[in-house]
Amino acid sequence: MVFETTIDGPARKKADDDDDVARLCFVVVWASEDRDRVGEVLFPEEGSVFGRGPVEDDGERRVGLLRQEPEKNARAAALESPYLSRRALAFAETSDAIDIEALGKKGLRLGDAEMRSATIREGDVFEIDGLYAFYCTRRPTFLPEAHGVSRKRFGHADEHGIVGESPSAWGLRASVAFFAKRNAHVLVTGPSGTGKELVAQAIHRLSTRGKKELVSRNAATFPSGLIDAELFGNLANYPNAGMPERPGIIGQADGSTLFLDEIGELPADLQAHLLRVLDSGEYQRLGDSRRRIADFRLVAATNRSVEDLKEDVAARLGLRVHLPGLDERREDIPLLARHLLLRAAARDPQMKERFFEGDEPRLDADLVRALVLHEYGTHVRELEGLLWKSAATSRADRLELTKDVAKLIKTTVRAAPRELAAEDIRGALAKHAGVKDKAWRELGLPSRHALHRLMKKMNIPE
Repeated sequence: MVFETTIDGPARKKADDDDDVARLCFVVVWASEDRDRVGEVLFPEEGSVFGRGPVEDDGERRVGLLRQEPEKNARAAALESPYLSRRALAFAETSDAIDIEALGKKGLRLGDAEMRSATIREGDVFEIDGLYAFYCTRRPTFLPEAHGVSRKRFGHADEHGIVGESPSAWGLRASVAFFAKRNAHVLVTGPSGTGKELVAQAIHRLSTRGKKELVSRNAATFPSGLIDAELFGNLANYPNAGMPERPGIIGQADGSTLFLDEIGELPADLQAHLLRVLDSGEYQRLGDSRRRIADFRLVAATNRSVEDLKEDVAARLGLRVHLPGLDERREDIPLLARHLLLRAAARDPQMKERFFEGDEPRLDADLVRALVLHEYGTHVRELEGLLWKSAATSRADRLELTKDVAKLIKTTVRAAPRELAAEDIRGALAKHAGVKDKAWRELGLPSRHALHRLMKKMNIPE
């Protein structure tokens, strides 16, 4: 039996099953001054206003920022910037978009255009000029419970290094906590650079094996012709004269967890050599007639499709976690950027002195918007590279969208959902053999959840 979840599995189940639970909302992705606001969320209501001061200080219908946690929405502190009007924005909500109007002195920016009103759709980034930038996405009003997940400082990495306040991030934490307590082997899938090793380490630390050292290897680095020796070990002088005796990584992982990255790089015939040891822990070192038993748990990872693995190997990896790329959790990108910059500043005091104010990095709104909308190939690794490029080429005391960074930014123009017909969706699904992760990108949709909603609306079978 296979127990499979995506990064947002437990935390998005209700929202996927019942579309009216997932609402259009605005997530703060940039703030000029109070930068700890990044990650807070605003649920606009038709006829409501948003601005400076407490939500409940008069009879007007006002909405404020929230900090979402599983089963809990904590009202954020009132905005007190003197540059923000008490009645800054007014909202008129529809099912596919939110009409907003600037009521105060500060206008709106959408892309490079300045305006007083705009229609905001899922996937857009807009700015209250010079003060706050928001990313439009869909979220459930309340995040479902996440058993076994410990609280953390809002907006910062948890104890396992997992960063994010999105439903995806909280769903990942719930999946890690759940799978860690099971003793079955785990398969972690997802594009390169999405944090598969981080997830493997978290699963290990939270498990009953967590007191022992995690054994990690990348299967793509195994020397050709010596893969069995790397896995199972060998006696001295076998298979080649002069080779020292070694236990192999499976022997090293006895009583612990073996993280085998890029398992899909193992040839299919050599993947088959894992079957017996995955079933019973039984294996033999090369050149040794004695059978050994290793009590280990395998956490394997691959950026390939599960179908690319040998079928009977995949069947033994019954617990599965899929990590989507940054394009499916864009509201977390500024929080990831802060985490990466804090880590860099810890190694480079000059960077902290130049680009930080306390523990908060200074970033231009244009750079944040570009990072949030960029189409990533290697995800967190690519994000880190863009931040370093900005640091190297910025002339001010903040990270800027310099010409060198702008050359690397690729933004796909998204199609509005109402422009797509059922034939377009069926055609994209047929072209990609039903693989939704490829279809929604080709259609220009902001996420696979948007594709799911359109398929449901147009009665297109899953």
